[in-house]
Amino acid sequence: MKLKTLTLALASMVTLAMTGPAFAQKKYDTGASDKEIVLGNVMPYSGPASAYGAIGKAIAAYFDKVNAEGGVNGRKIKFISLDDGYNPAKTVEQARKLVEQDEVLLLFQTLGTPPNSAIHKYMNDKKVPQLFVATGATKWGDPKNFPWTMGWQPNYQSEARNYAAHILDTKPNAKIAVLFQNDDYGKDYLKGFEDGLGDKAKTMIVAKASYEVTDPTVDSQIVTLKASGADTFFNITTPKFAAQAIKKAGEIDWKPTHYLNSVSNAVGTVLVPAGAENSTGIISAFYIKDPTDPQWQKGKEWDDFVAFMKKYHPTGAMNDNFNVYGYTVAQTMVSVLQRAGDNLTRANIMKQAASMDLTLPMLLPGVNIKTTPEDFYPIEREQLAKFNGKVWELFGKVYGR
Repeated sequence: MKLKTLTLALASMVTLAMTGPAFAQKKYDTGASDKEIVLGNVMPYSGPASAYGAIGKAIAAYFDKVNAEGGVNGRKIKFISLDDGYNPAKTVEQARKLVEQDEVLLLFQTLGTPPNSAIHKYMNDKKVPQLFVATGATKWGDPKNFPWTMGWQPNYQSEARNYAAHILDTKPNAKIAVLFQNDDYGKDYLKGFEDGLGDKAKTMIVAKASYEVTDPTVDSQIVTLKASGADTFFNITTPKFAAQAIKKAGEIDWKPTHYLNSVSNAVGTVLVPAGAENSTGIISAFYIKDPTDPQWQKGKEWDDFVAFMKKYHPTGAMNDNFNVYGYTVAQTMVSVLQRAGDNLTRANIMKQAASMDLTLPMLLPGVNIKTTPEDFYPIEREQLAKFNGKVWELFGKVYGR
């Protein structure tokens, strides 16, 4: 009897030894299971910033590709992407729905500075990751006060300082006019620009004009800025208004040295609609490969992107760099999920996001993704480029760290 009891005890110990680690390895929070990972997203598929909706569609297509190839560690990604029309009040409504009703594991790539600002505190109070937000506002890199929020693209202030440095190097006596969106996004760029110019900002900036996202056009602002006598123009606008500003400047024959923020430098959705003749000579900053640039249209990395577009996103425009953006940020998210393994808790997702060091196929050479628990700015390097009427031509050094 004693021998039988001892045998049973040993058998139980062996069973526990075999199954215990397996159970210990799998940890899930709401939105994750053995079969599925549920990601939420809020995107302006309508409204004044609807051009950015291309990003959400590209992300969804990339996750379709991942799922078709077996998912992430055997789990399929369920991507729930809702429209907020770039209206912060609607963003709050949609974010609450995703977190409280759809029970997502996290929010990923929610777009826009005002929309993300509206849910910033809510997401951190709920301890739900607000991950790789689609905005370069500086506030997204504050792990001490907002440990559940992280940006992705270069922050606006750093980018604007790069433009200021280039102006000081090449045109130190410039008379600068600035058009900016009257919200946190526009003001963040403006602050970085003024900081970059330093004491000279007061004399070099001869005119500023702002606009509201509800304005029908920025035509009157462009006319006013031209009248200031400015010979240099910093254009801080989202795609719809960027195209308007470029086109209007051409119509009134205003030809300043033109700097355009990177969030609106898409050839297909901004420069072509504005007119190639009006867009020629514009300077912007890049960290991803422009799909219209012939130098990137070769090799495995390009072939893989083209194959993805043809198979999973055939309605997407090949000349729209928002598709390259969506493809690349989705790869970043997949990398984090892969490294999280079977520990799909919200805390571990943030831990993995805060320890990245990777390069991705469609990032520019010299640009990488790197984070630490103290540094929530994944991409901090950019290179300036000038539009030649057909494609962007990179020049100079890679700025950033």
